Amino acid sequence: MPIHIPPNEISLTFARSSGAGGQNVNKTSTKAILRWPVGHSLVLSYEEKTRARIKLANKINNNDEVVIMSEEERSQPQNRALAISNLQALVNQALRAPKKRRPTMPTKASKLRRLESKKIRSRVKAGRARAYDV
Repeated sequence: MPIHIPPNEISLTFARSSGAGGQNVNKTSTKAILRWPVGHSLVLSYEEKTRARIKLANKINNNDEVVIMSEEERSQPQNRALAISNLQALVNQALRAPKKRRPTMPTKASKLRRLESKKIRSRVKAGRARAYDV
């Protein structure tokens, strides 16, 4: 079940974007900087917070905040929506439990196929050997 982070836990600031965009970039603050404090979240349990901290370690600053920047679009509302959706996706992906590995054994037929291919390869290499006159 996907986790939804409420807007009151997110703080958004805006700054001037870099890159292409001409005069629009120079006069408007379209880059969205989203901060979400993991420790203060009311939506996640203690175990989920710990898991999120481990999985999102590269995106968390010293204040225990996930920081996401979005400056791909030319408008502030689009960048805001993009940053929020990125946060939701990151958190949901971090909280997804990995699948348990079920150990398997190779089948008898696959073992025989492997051995047969090794024999063929061995014959090919043996055929390349020089025969010395004795």
